[in-house]
Amino acid sequence: MGKRRLARERAVQFLFQYDVNPPAKLDEALEAFWDSQRTVLIEAEKSPATWGQRLEPPPPSADEAAVRLFAEPLIRGVIEHRQQCDDQIQKYAKNWDLHRMATVDRNILRLAIYEMLHRQDIPPVVSINEAVDIAKKFSTQDSGKFVNGILDKVKGELLRPARIVE
Repeated sequence: MGKRRLARERAVQFLFQYDVNPPAKLDEALEAFWDSQRTVLIEAEKSPATWGQRLEPPPPSADEAAVRLFAEPLIRGVIEHRQQCDDQIQKYAKNWDLHRMATVDRNILRLAIYEMLHRQDIPPVVSINEAVDIAKKFSTQDSGKFVNGILDKVKGELLRPARIVE
């Protein structure tokens, strides 16, 4: 899996947590999140910690640092532009209240819409494809269709090309 895909998956995981239980201090929550991701990797490679034993994560690897470097601006951007993203979702999600939508789907949509509206370096078709694949992985097959339908409508109103051909 590519670093950008992994970064988007981590961003969705953090945004899910943020949506369910918003932290008082974003920076501290991000640090705790990245530490927990390294701890999970350690436990996967070695045996898990026993009760009362604290695993001390090593410094991040170059790959982990690259994932964080791509993911963190996405996370912060989605949080900063959350209302704008939610407005876009509500505009196109016919017969769906935002709060009744699956939390993971809602945050996948927020991330992709943020990328489409605010990240000129990411082609909208890439944002859509990544969002659909992440929805299929973390939600349901139907979520992929749902996410694709809404994002395709958002893409239709963009004032920039859907794909940059060089």
